[in-house]
Amino acid sequence: MRTPNRWTMLGLGVAAQAAGCVFMYGLPFLLPAFQEEKGLTLAEAGLLVGAPSAGMLFTLIAWGWVADRYGERLAMTAGLGLAGGFLVAAAFAAHPGVLAALLALAGASGASANASSGRVVLGWFPKERRGFAMGWRQAAQPLGVAVAGLVTPAVAHVTAALLVMAAICLVTAVTVGLMVVDPPRPPVAPGTRTSSPYTVAALWRVHGASMLLVVPQFVTAGFAVTYLVSERHWDLGTAARVVAVAQFAGAAGRLLCGRWSDLVGSRVGPMRRLALVNGAVMTLLAGAVQAGNGLSAALLLAALVISMSGNGLAFTAVSELAGTFWAGRALGAQNTAQNLVAAATPGVMGLFISGSGFAAAFAVAGALAVAAAAATPSGH
Repeated sequence: MRTPNRWTMLGLGVAAQAAGCVFMYGLPFLLPAFQEEKGLTLAEAGLLVGAPSAGMLFTLIAWGWVADRYGERLAMTAGLGLAGGFLVAAAFAAHPGVLAALLALAGASGASANASSGRVVLGWFPKERRGFAMGWRQAAQPLGVAVAGLVTPAVAHVTAALLVMAAICLVTAVTVGLMVVDPPRPPVAPGTRTSSPYTVAALWRVHGASMLLVVPQFVTAGFAVTYLVSERHWDLGTAARVVAVAQFAGAAGRLLCGRWSDLVGSRVGPMRRLALVNGAVMTLLAGAVQAGNGLSAALLLAALVISMSGNGLAFTAVSELAGTFWAGRALGAQNTAQNLVAAATPGVMGLFISGSGFAAAFAVAGALAVAAAAATPSGH
């Protein structure tokens, strides 16, 4: 069989990842609609937004095992197909509790793309190009969110938005099933046991730093539209479109960071430096918001871009530290750690913002970014 083009395989992996991200990370654009159509408070709507991430917590490592054992194509196709079905059901759910359960099931199913698409990069790209390739893979998240940001204001209603997200998942599942080729794997002698990579402290530290960095990313991405509408009095459509454009800038940032890591031969060095910049910008944003400064909108968008730019660095480090036979499970653990925080952040920060304001929330997020820099290991 002819070896497929590695960039085509990467493109299909990016499409699979983006399809899941359209609903997993695009739901914040529906926060005002959830409040208006369902009669929910900001904290209650935040729990709906976090439901897919909560669902992912229970299946990410399992999907990683499926990818390690049976291949990337099967995992991505099955997961996205199931996610599409659950989203169709969610579109017609009348009770908020049922809606939350269905969104959680969609997240649990769509989690397949997270570990599987990362394995595609590890398998088809050499180390000297892997950071840039993983940057493309991780660019799927902001691109998926950008698509959601452009689609959601156009369809206007929760039901229509969820049906569009379901269609994206289903079409992508069919395309992946027909076109993806699993990367080759080194042979293993019968009876050979591959040792766990979790005896390496660096792998645990990358997981920990990544969890801390989720908070500034989700505080900005989850509440940017709400802040611009409620505090800066922007039109909802304008705010959603501007935040969507910022997602494209974040995608470009992931590519640049990936290339940076290839050039310097390290993933964790750039990751640490970017976390420090992230903390500094979040602190400036908190000060501007507290002072009512007009620069707060620009700083919020800058913080949004920076907070998402280094995500691919951690994923590349995890896949390389874990190795071929454990990459799917390690990436599943990485996603589990991040989504544990992501699931809690919208609801917890919604309550925190209601009580203490946006400035305090941004300041806390900045402090956690600085803590992430300290937690990042010094070597690869």
